[in-house]
Amino acid sequence: MDVARLAGVSPATVSFVLNQTSGQTISDETRQRVLQAVDELGYRPNRAAQGLRQGRSATVGFVSHDVDFGEFAAAAIKGAHEACTRQGNLLLLVNTGGSNRRAQQLITDLLDRQVDALIFAAVGTRQVILPDAATRVPTILLNCFAPHDPVPAIVPDEERGGREATQALLDLGHRDIAYLTGNPGQWATKARLRGFREALRGAGLDPREHTVLSGNYHADSGYDLVRTLLRRGPLPTAVMCGNDRMAVGALLGLLEAGIRVPEDVSVMGYDDQFQLAAEVRPALSTVRLPYDAMGRQAAEQLAHGRPAAPTGRTLVHCPLVMRDSTAAPTARGRAGS
Repeated sequence: MDVARLAGVSPATVSFVLNQTSGQTISDETRQRVLQAVDELGYRPNRAAQGLRQGRSATVGFVSHDVDFGEFAAAAIKGAHEACTRQGNLLLLVNTGGSNRRAQQLITDLLDRQVDALIFAAVGTRQVILPDAATRVPTILLNCFAPHDPVPAIVPDEERGGREATQALLDLGHRDIAYLTGNPGQWATKARLRGFREALRGAGLDPREHTVLSGNYHADSGYDLVRTLLRRGPLPTAVMCGNDRMAVGALLGLLEAGIRVPEDVSVMGYDDQFQLAAEVRPALSTVRLPYDAMGRQAAEQLAHGRPAAPTGRTLVHCPLVMRDSTAAPTARGRAGS
């Protein structure tokens, strides 16, 4: 009413201008008078009152179901936050510390604050138990999934990532490729290994003839497994690693043994971990986990009121990033180092 009085228009006209109501013809001159009055009075709409009237709060709850906020969680949060900002929504962030009981409590707290939707995220793609309270609003699982997929989930396409990383090495001319995997029981490890074997079969190679050793996603296992390869005899011309940390360990082990990368052996990582893959020397060829794109996609879907699919999993492409640690095999590499 104060804005309307100062601008010399009706309160309804002010509402039409501020809410950008479609179907209402407001002259540019009138619109400018209203906006100038808003600026002079320092007027801000009451979001809580608008939420009561519209039945929505323009807020999305982001539940991180992990012990702490790691680099990949931060990327997913950044993507979701950017999408929410564009949509005029606010992202409310909580962390469960990996506790299912704490998750139930925090989701209830978010619902008490009238969030319109929830993003429930985990680091390390895995099955989770979604608290019952989350079913009260539209919810998307991010980098995790529930038993039997009753709730829509967005996860990285790890199988395709493993396949494309292997294919990149095949395209360079490698035919003897070892794979130093991460934890063998993890979902991502199994999916990437399937992709590795698919690519080999597609090239007419027998996966059983290619060495696969299991690690733990840490640099020490990459180092130890490369030492195992060295003790076994001639090295393969290329080594795929479960993630970038393992790849860094592998690089150290090869360097100690006087093996040059990529002249003697090519090394492929996975994750594209910030300030690691690009800054180690040689810079790692790797596969990028698209957590930022996944977070953005989750928030964009929820902005429309409901996820794009009511159930099931949406797979997001993991792009290949080729750097200096891979090259065509040399005569020495083909002969074994």
